[in-house]
Formats: sequence, structure tokens, C-alpha cells
Amino acid sequence: MESIRWPEDYLPGMTDNFASNEVIVQGLSVEDVWALLVNPHRWPEYYANASDIRFSNDDLKEGDVFFFRTFGFPVDAKVTECVPPGREACARLAWHGWCGQGKDRLDVIHAWLIEELPHNRVRILTQESQKGEPAKVLAKTHPNPMVAGHQDWLEGIVRALRK
Repeated sequence: MESIRWPEDYLPGMTDNFASNEVIVQGLSVEDVWALLVNPHRWPEYYANASDIRFSNDDLKEGDVFFFRTFGFPVDAKVTECVPPGREACARLAWHGWCGQGKDRLDVIHAWLIEELPHNRVRILTQESQKGEPAKVLAKTHPNPMVAGHQDWLEGIVRALRK
């Protein structure tokens, strides 16, 4: 199975907080998952923790900037990787997100991987590596709200596609 491509300064285990979630489901296509994920205007339809989406296009592309609120944070973001289905072994989407200033600044890389598996299965992996004081606080919170929230996002994608 494939893995996320991390910038060196966001390697998991080297940052202040890290969350990893995945689902492997049968009967969905990489293309259908991609269509939901790459359009941030649709996120609130299946993920209650995303709101206030500000993006002038429909689908994200590498270099695009956008805004959304999540986990109580107002996040500015820039797409750092966008590999649609069919161009490589798996589809990839990642963005650098940030909010706050000084000691309250939070910087993250949030990455997604959507991979076709044998037996009509799809693997959806999302991981986020975070730096900053807010990330240190999140890392000490049990259960980790990032892990729970991102699992809701994955399960929301699956539910939305199965309706």
C-alpha cells in the first residue's frame, strides 16, 4: 500500500501532534471519493466539522488557496499536492493549513491518499502533522480530537457515497 509524501519538516513523529485515520471499504470507486473530497464546498454535506468554506472554484488544484473553519480554528490553506485518479498508483491531495500568530500559530499538513485495492476495495487514508502550541495542547487531549474528527470525515465520505 502507498504512503503519504511528507515534507521533511512535517515528518510524523517530528512534529507536535499527528493524527492518522483510514478506512478500507468495498464497492466505492477512487473517482467517486475524489469527486467529494476535491470539492471543499461539499465537505459540510458529510462532515459537520467543516464550515465557512471560502473558495472561488469547484475543485481544488495544486497551488489553490482556500479558507474553512474546523475544530474551532479559522484555517487558511494552500494545496501542496493534487494528483487526480489515474495519474499515479493512487490519488493524492494535500494542503498546508495555518492560523493564528506568534505563540498561538498552528501550522499543519493535511494529506489524503485514495487507493484502489483488489476485490473492489478502496483505501482512504488521511493524516495530519501539526506544529505549534495549539498542536501541543491537542496532542495532550485524550481522546485526541483530531483522530476522532478525521474518522468522522472518513465515515462521512463513505456514508455520502453509499446513499
